[in-house]
Amino acid sequence: QVQVTESGGGLEQAGNSLRLSCTVSKRTSTNNAMGWFRQAPGKEREFVATISWNGGTTYYSDTVKDRFTISRDRYSGAAFLQMNNLRLEDTGVYYCAVARSAAATTQRNQYQYWGQGTQVTVTS
Repeated sequence: QVQVTESGGGLEQAGNSLRLSCTVSKRTSTNNAMGWFRQAPGKEREFVATISWNGGTTYYSDTVKDRFTISRDRYSGAAFLQMNNLRLEDTGVYYCAVARSAAATTQRNQYQYWGQGTQVTVTS
């Protein structure tokens, strides 16, 4: 069983930064793409960012592009999401996920393992 664990969420003011971390219990994740999704209250879970197995390809949603940066540690399989210039609309539960394949993907159904999420709350 692969366990995915997110950390680093919290309460932050708009304009500030947060860095989320994601650890995976098995190193199989080093051969798979990883992604971050988020879910705001009353809304569906949405794609945020994804990174390919070797870190060579990344995609971002339009709402976070140029503010968020996804990265990964290829040895440990960990993934990170650096969130800068936070906005009120960035509030939500952030989920890390391990994809079924090596290619970066924005599609939820292409992810096989999910964490429990970490809460990010942005205040004015």
